[in-house]
Amino acid sequence: MMPQGKPTHVPADGLTTRQRRNRPLLLVHTGQMKGKSTAAFGLALRAWTAGLSIGVFQFVKSAKWRVGEENAFRALGEVHRHTGQGAPVAWHKMGEGWSWIQRGGAADHAADALEGWRQIQRDLAAQRHGLYVLDEFTYPMRWGWVDVDEVVDTLANRPGFQHVVITGRVADPRLVAAADLVAELVKVKHPMDAGQKGQKGIEW
Repeated sequence: MMPQGKPTHVPADGLTTRQRRNRPLLLVHTGQMKGKSTAAFGLALRAWTAGLSIGVFQFVKSAKWRVGEENAFRALGEVHRHTGQGAPVAWHKMGEGWSWIQRGGAADHAADALEGWRQIQRDLAAQRHGLYVLDEFTYPMRWGWVDVDEVVDTLANRPGFQHVVITGRVADPRLVAAADLVAELVKVKHPMDAGQKGQKGIEW
């Protein structure tokens, strides 16, 4: 039997339980441990099954690197086109992405990240998707490529019914304050502690 979640506090906001339940959410997955994007894509699978259009925007991983989730969601987009099951999927990469080691060309990467954010703003204004996955989006904000206050204001005032999940380490406190759900992944153990590098099917 599924557990029934019960809120610990019911605000005096004049909303019915149904109205409060059906609010679009801003979710942030942050922390030092792996699994932030994995959790976001798991959420996207659930949303796709519920018929919500998915918009993925990757801000850090290289445009040349096709992660397993990308292959899976592109396949789900094809399933929707051919059968009507689920919902449309759009997958965007910001230029060449950005590696963990910054190797020059920062101005170009900053411009790509800003244009990616502008596209998200256009999509939000058009109510294009039911769920947006802004993968590794905390980094452009941290590096000053995208204005945090503008992000928070845009997301707080987005129209319609659009969920947004943002992943990445060191989420800005302003973003954390604006979010409805914030999860911090804390490392207890990791294979790299024993010298084991990432592997296909686990890290990508």
